[in-house]
Amino acid sequence: MPEARVPLSVLDLAPIREGSGADEALRQSLELAPIVERLGYSRIWVAEHHNIPGVASSATSVLIGALASVTAAIRVGSGGIMLPNHAPLVIAEQFGTLEALYPGRIDLGLGRAPGTDHVTGWALRRNPNGGVQFDAEVEELRSFLAPETGPTRPRVRAVPGAGSGVPVWILGSSLYGAELAARLGLPYAFASHFAPRFLDEAAALYRERFVPSEALDRPYFMMGVSLLAADDDAAARWAFSSTLQKFAWLTRGAPKGTLPPLDDAAMERFWTSDGERAAIEAQMALAVVGGPSTVASKLSSLVERVGADEVIVASDAYDFGARVRSYEVLAETWGLAQRDGSRSDSSPAATVVAENSMTS
Repeated sequence: MPEARVPLSVLDLAPIREGSGADEALRQSLELAPIVERLGYSRIWVAEHHNIPGVASSATSVLIGALASVTAAIRVGSGGIMLPNHAPLVIAEQFGTLEALYPGRIDLGLGRAPGTDHVTGWALRRNPNGGVQFDAEVEELRSFLAPETGPTRPRVRAVPGAGSGVPVWILGSSLYGAELAARLGLPYAFASHFAPRFLDEAAALYRERFVPSEALDRPYFMMGVSLLAADDDAAARWAFSSTLQKFAWLTRGAPKGTLPPLDDAAMERFWTSDGERAAIEAQMALAVVGGPSTVASKLSSLVERVGADEVIVASDAYDFGARVRSYEVLAETWGLAQRDGSRSDSSPAATVVAENSMTS
């Protein structure tokens, strides 16, 4: 059995396959969650996206509740909730409700991007140019989740939510999120699975400027990685081709459902230009794709490079069996300890701090 390394978690984008629909994608998410829980992954997160035909996780809080209902111990959360789309009170109430139903298992990751285009932003009935006051919105949300103190109650309360202790994470793909997480003393997750450009700078800035808080006594940095593992390198490259196609369509401004995987020769014909191919390869520069030894080596190098405390992996393949196999291969090669399905008794804050010690 390989020696256990930093904890691993799962980012499930609830991908919609070409020729299928959101109903199948969501059923697969509910099937995947107990599998990765048993394999020993620490968390399963889902992300808020809107008006993207290939992603079924738009009602993020609803999906989190469904995932928590079919699991017993794994932490479930948002990677993330795009706060400019929502009133902070609403998110406090939603996650307060989730915490009341599934105590000690809910994470609240927050991002400032809209997770969509400007037109859809208007349809969400919030300012599509939101995020300018993201700092204040985060603080407002945290105030709704905080314990009530003093002789008088605030006029506006989150019920459920107040005093729930739901751990808040800051998510980002630039230096802004790293600085904010450091200043607030919160755990930070960097979206290097699709935006690797500022990974090293963000990790360094976050640690240099981190201010200990009641939530966290030392920095906790999670790195996102696009990863596809298989029994050998060739099988992994073939399955990963659907991810490359998805990002190509997004780059063209015409997002669509995940396409069937193609072999390497067909992929050579897929690109519309050398420039497009170069752009996608830069976006996927940190992707980890291969068989057990390749994945272990590449992922270990990335963790060491930035000193990550945890890795959250997004594994996307047209075939659901290939996605499941990817998580199985990774868990085995990384040395994750399988769970027996028993319910966790640790509090959210204690879990975050405990994982800071590099234990799984």
